[in-house]
Amino acid sequence: MTPDAAGADGRLVDAVLLPGFSGETVPDWLARAVDGGLAGVCVFASNVGPAFTELTAALHDRRAGMLIASDEEGGAVTRLEHLGGSSWPGAVALGRLDDVGVTEAVAAAMGRQCRAAGVDIALAPVVDVNAEPENPVIGIRSFGATPDLVARHTGAFVRGLQGAGTAATAKHFPGHGSTTVDSHRALPVVDADLATLRSRDLPPFAAAVEAGVRCVLTAHVLFPALDDRPATMSAALLGLLRRELGFDGVVISDAVDMEAIAGTVGRGPGAVAAVAAGVDLVCIGNPANGYDDEAVYLEVRHALLTALADGTLTRHRLADAGRRVAQLAEWVRGAAVSADGPADGLGRQIVRRVVEVRGDVRVGAAPYLLDLTGPANVAAGRRREPWLAAALRRHDPGTTAGGRDLPEAGRPLVAVVAGPSATLDAVRDARPDAVVVHVGMPDRWRPPAPSVTVWGDGRAQADVAAELLMGR
Repeated sequence: MTPDAAGADGRLVDAVLLPGFSGETVPDWLARAVDGGLAGVCVFASNVGPAFTELTAALHDRRAGMLIASDEEGGAVTRLEHLGGSSWPGAVALGRLDDVGVTEAVAAAMGRQCRAAGVDIALAPVVDVNAEPENPVIGIRSFGATPDLVARHTGAFVRGLQGAGTAATAKHFPGHGSTTVDSHRALPVVDADLATLRSRDLPPFAAAVEAGVRCVLTAHVLFPALDDRPATMSAALLGLLRRELGFDGVVISDAVDMEAIAGTVGRGPGAVAAVAAGVDLVCIGNPANGYDDEAVYLEVRHALLTALADGTLTRHRLADAGRRVAQLAEWVRGAAVSADGPADGLGRQIVRRVVEVRGDVRVGAAPYLLDLTGPANVAAGRRREPWLAAALRRHDPGTTAGGRDLPEAGRPLVAVVAGPSATLDAVRDARPDAVVVHVGMPDRWRPPAPSVTVWGDGRAQADVAAELLMGR
């Protein structure tokens, strides 16, 4: 049997695909795919420009039910506000404040922001319990390190997002919080048994399901005690989500262009295995990582068509996945979108309530910033300099930012850090007056005075830190 790329088989396959694409307009190949029944797209920072709402309107107008998803977590991870940093404080700050009403209000505001921009699905919240202090990819994206705390805020965040008409996505099932490897770069392995998963990692997902979450996104994480395949490709682990937690919404794969999949089984075979295991919507990934958008979409599509033709995948499995995706699209179309929002500045107010100041952190004119945050978190994306640089320039245009070279003697020095390091120790030895602004995981470490710990890394944190440094 040969794949029916343009007919019924092609429509079955396209109905479970969520590719990324390059540029700020709709490319021709994507327009054809949408016309042929493509489920949706995932937009990234490279797609978001001055005409982004025109782009999303053009996609929605091509076909009713077309879904647009985006990683919009607040804090360090934002696509809609990637140029200036998120105005929302991020999960770690919300967990620190531990006011579920505030968490719900923030999520509602983010939900309204998404729908106003034409985004239907927020790939948030991160509901991983950050039990591993050295986790390189979750960290400040998590509400905290205990199941109860994360579960409380998960439910509130889901209610807030979806109450504003944006579908929420609990991620990364069954848990990415205990890894020491970033799945963007390699396949993480977690030595945890089922009892540990049930007690530590599953309660926040159960809370998300109880709150009515529309989507759950999988983890490219291997749990050898439970399966020899990563959770994204594990029928046993996805079965827990369906049978034990009772979830009947859309299961979305994490991006199959991530090295945990692309660098092991490959994008196409990974997508096939994921759908066979129970994934309903395959996120293909971000072409800004260095590949041709159309070519990789066709690669994954061809793999699924071939699997359908040779019996590896059944039409029933694809039709069932497509049914759930269509139900999600129907929910989005019927969701009420409120125009009401919280008072301007809520994000800064939250950071003000959790910020920790040690010593006198006021600096003089024309401060110099050292960026000691280390390698970029792939999920957050790369940026030219810390958000704090721009925030300080709004107060003092003489602010400059650089690498790791110390400025001339006497010039005020601010070091932006994500944690302790030998480099920071050397800076403090040479310049004990340097003010440290900590944007990483405060549960791991607090810098000595003079310092500001802001519980996360977004524009809201940068604005508050700048006000404190300027004595405002």
